[in-house]
Amino acid sequence: MDQLTGPRRPAPPTVVDATPLWVDSRLRYELGLRVEGAALARLGAHGARCLDVGTGRRGLGARVAVSALGATAVRAVDLHPASVEAARRALADLGDRVTVERADAAALPVGSASQDLVVSMHTLHHVPDWPAVVAEYARVLRPGGQLAYAELTSALIDARWFRLLSRHPADRFTEDDLLRGLEEAGFDVPARTHRSRVGGRWLLGVATRR
Repeated sequence: MDQLTGPRRPAPPTVVDATPLWVDSRLRYELGLRVEGAALARLGAHGARCLDVGTGRRGLGARVAVSALGATAVRAVDLHPASVEAARRALADLGDRVTVERADAAALPVGSASQDLVVSMHTLHHVPDWPAVVAEYARVLRPGGQLAYAELTSALIDARWFRLLSRHPADRFTEDDLLRGLEEAGFDVPARTHRSRVGGRWLLGVATRR
């Protein structure tokens, strides 16, 4: 059951899960850095104190935050110990501007209203309880702070061909679900800072904490 819109058809089965190969690939990193990161900057994402949630093995969100979004102090977190260690190596050239640690996105180890910016690069569609993570994003951001997000929606994730090769939780959100979830958590998402691509399958945006 979707947490906002009610029951949907069961997700198609996954036969071979190639998700880790794509998520950790060089191509995925370059797309995130050069295309998505640049788009988020154009949409106005900016902040000095930054939390990067779900940084992955290459530290994509932290790199975007420093190189494109004006971050001077980034705390990058990931649930998987192997990703934390790999990201520390990948981000070593950024010195003490970035720290990387293990943490659950639904229980972030930072104080309330302590961050200027949260970067979430394709994190929400991987977590089982994505509204709880959105609520955590809202908790840690100061009023006026920003959430910079890049996401895939159920319009892509629940396609039979995609599910055959990629395992995700069953109850993924539509574009409308995500926008409504952000609003309910305390974010404003002006149309001018939200971009919907490929028929609502790929989203980029900047939400502001009320």
